Amino acid sequence: MEYPEFYNDVEHIVLKDELSKFLGSSEEGIIDISYLDIVKMAGHSCALVSGTYLMALKGLQALFGTDLPKRGEIKVELRESLNDGNTGVSAQVLSNITGATTDTGFCGINGKYNRQGLLFYGADIQSNVRFTRLDTNKSVEVSYMPMKVVKPGDIMQSALGPDATEESKKDFPKLWQEMVKTIFDNADKVIEIG
Repeated sequence: MEYPEFYNDVEHIVLKDELSKFLGSSEEGIIDISYLDIVKMAGHSCALVSGTYLMALKGLQALFGTDLPKRGEIKVELRESLNDGNTGVSAQVLSNITGATTDTGFCGINGKYNRQGLLFYGADIQSNVRFTRLDTNKSVEVSYMPMKVVKPGDIMQSALGPDATEESKKDFPKLWQEMVKTIFDNADKVIEIG
């Protein structure tokens, strides 16, 4: 698969997953998730996918400090309801990273490793997402503000707008991914931990 080179420069999210260790999927249960992994899961790279990845990366760093986040032991609450815009895309990204699901995920083995009942929509929060550790009940809220550095709608118009030309349509994929790179390059401006 050919993809933009900057994907390789995006910091990975590394977690501890006891289920993975138990089942022998990874030595010591260490899960290393790259942005490319998430792009493959989502099928595309955009402001929402990159922003959700950054919210998980920065949020989990704030929540766990120097400890590895414990996949499957994190509650995830989104402010938006499932039917609001592309909330489902964000939820899928967050689910793939944290293991948290509604009632569709893994139900566990002998009372351990349950992933269900950890992902919620329509939370009463001011941020976009709240992550809560199940072991300590400590939580962090994370907001994503891409408009501080990019305007996805303007770029989209270069391909779909009434003034779109064959040349602008041809240039669109490159411009779109340059926008995503700008988001990653300005992570500290677009992500706010509360």
